[in-house]
Amino acid sequence: MSMMFNMEWGYLEALTRGFKNGMLKNSDYLNLTQCESLEDVMISIIGTDYGNIFGGHGEPSVGLINMRLQDRLRQQFDYIRCHSSEPLTTFMEYIRYPYMIDNIAMLIAGLNNRRPMKRLLKMCHPLGVFDQLGAIELVTDLSELFDCVLIDTPIAQFIPSDMPRESLREIDVEIVRASLYRAYLEGFYTYCSSLGGSTAEVMTNLLAFEADRRAITIAVNALDSEIRPPHRKKMFPTCGHLPQVALDHLAYATDAEKIRDVCNMYDGYGKLFDIFDRDTDGMITLEDRFLMLEAKKNASSFLQQYHFGIFYSFIKLKQLECRNIVWISECISQRQTDKVNYYIPIPLDY
Repeated sequence: MSMMFNMEWGYLEALTRGFKNGMLKNSDYLNLTQCESLEDVMISIIGTDYGNIFGGHGEPSVGLINMRLQDRLRQQFDYIRCHSSEPLTTFMEYIRYPYMIDNIAMLIAGLNNRRPMKRLLKMCHPLGVFDQLGAIELVTDLSELFDCVLIDTPIAQFIPSDMPRESLREIDVEIVRASLYRAYLEGFYTYCSSLGGSTAEVMTNLLAFEADRRAITIAVNALDSEIRPPHRKKMFPTCGHLPQVALDHLAYATDAEKIRDVCNMYDGYGKLFDIFDRDTDGMITLEDRFLMLEAKKNASSFLQQYHFGIFYSFIKLKQLECRNIVWISECISQRQTDKVNYYIPIPLDY
């Protein structure tokens, strides 16, 4: 297995490990947090493996920084994808699907709020851009979006059969996103399981964690909403570590304590709520705690060899790095330097 893996994908694995070794170190983050302006941030980034990604691209802004970081991520992804062979090619496409789902959700929300399609398209994440997006500049309502995009795209396979296009305007966009994500995670989990070996072992563990996180987060966010328990259950991915009985309890939970009890009883996620409660200044959210745990899990993927998980984990870690840089940039731009250190640490020592 190891010999076959090296023959087919050994170069790409080594390349990806090299990409990961080029990610920002603690000293790089220290330099960023000490910057006094966005221009300083951009100069500091140029001194890392990102290089001169801002050359000749206008005035310093958080939007510009975010766009150039996303472009670099897309370039690295595209290089791996273009040099891959099956089944890695399909695996890499699965990595792109969440970005497509997020782009579609943003377009739906924008159309509901009557925002110009051209402006919305510029806000799409480059990893989630696909051919059909270029054909919808003249789309004016959700029915047209459904006909032009959803039905004839790679994510059409994740559209629930009970999601009628006529009611998309009445359905909360987060419910649409959650429904697509559930089908995506379950499909990706099944695909990775079929690959067998270390890839199946590493990826099913990572995707099960992602499924659990989404179920818990949806349960928490639904506490003060009008979403009924049966509809909550339909949004929960079923490929996580949490058994079906736990998902049932989460769907009918009426307060955060009950969610914590379920998490403690079945998979120990309750400790994330304990840490969250001790955060007296309110800056570290439950989402942040999940991101910290996700970063550790993805960094640990690199401890094993001969599996596709490192490609998934690298993209996840790189996206988190982009998020950190944008957070620091926003704090500097808004002169809230007391919050500049509340980024998510990425353990690169694995």
